Amino acid sequence: MEIVETTLNTFERDVVQASRQRPILVDFWAEWCAPCLVIAPVLEHVLRDLGGAVGLVKLEVDEGENMKIAGHYRVRGFPTVILFHDGAEIGRFSGARSRTQILEFIHSHIDPASRVGT
Repeated sequence: MEIVETTLNTFERDVVQASRQRPILVDFWAEWCAPCLVIAPVLEHVLRDLGGAVGLVKLEVDEGENMKIAGHYRVRGFPTVILFHDGAEIGRFSGARSRTQILEFIHSHIDPASRVGT
């Protein structure tokens, strides 16, 4: 499982274009954010469970000009996780969540016929 670290310059390729191939979860996080540090290994575990059917991209909002992307998507708190598919946002949540809650979130937004990891 590959976790992609994106930036303002690579977001279009890493997220929007990549989500045309498979759903992409984007973790908007900050190093100073305790809930961000809690959810990171949970997201990684979920993505391993899904066997590559969903990608994980991380965007550290305090790095360089990355806050511009957070502003564009109206991210107000951290962590915020946005699910992209076919080039567009299809769902989001904020705050730390359990493995089960994250799987339920993903499955509630993705075609049941393509579900894996349940």
